[in-house]
Amino acid sequence: MNKHLLTLVIAAALSTVARAESTVKLTNVHLCCKGCVTGVEKAVKPVSGAAAACDQEAGTVTITASDTATAQKAVDALVAAGYFGKSEDPSIKVEDHSGVKDGKATTLTVSDVHLCCGKCVKGVNAALADVKGVTSNTAEKNAKSFEIKGDFNPKEVISALEKAGYSGKAAN
Repeated sequence: MNKHLLTLVIAAALSTVARAESTVKLTNVHLCCKGCVTGVEKAVKPVSGAAAACDQEAGTVTITASDTATAQKAVDALVAAGYFGKSEDPSIKVEDHSGVKDGKATTLTVSDVHLCCGKCVKGVNAALADVKGVTSNTAEKNAKSFEIKGDFNPKEVISALEKAGYSGKAAN
């Protein structure tokens, strides 16, 4: 009888290990409205074994996944959907996939930034206003891409967008 009980305990412990989850919290994600929250959920949904929970007020996204590799895929899906944040788990990286080069530019087209509403556009405008040399941009609600003009460093543009909780890709 004790041998049978021990077998059950070991089986239960192994089952728990097999179901070990990975959770990562991303902070400073741009989540100004329900559309942003829905966008996060939509971005993570195709990643099998992962789910996202947003705290809109705090600007955080918590990813729960079946394992660390799946959590990383979910974070990568968020970045591809136009969101950016800081990972509280050093093993999960939120990386710049913009493709911009360091140097000087007079125009830059940025695509895949999450721009679901006027507040998103205001956030982008505020972020770009702090970048030395940016004189204008064409960001607007639901735009797939927008152009930035001036005499600026593209790396500084992307850095400002990321600091504001957005990601994007250089389209030119």
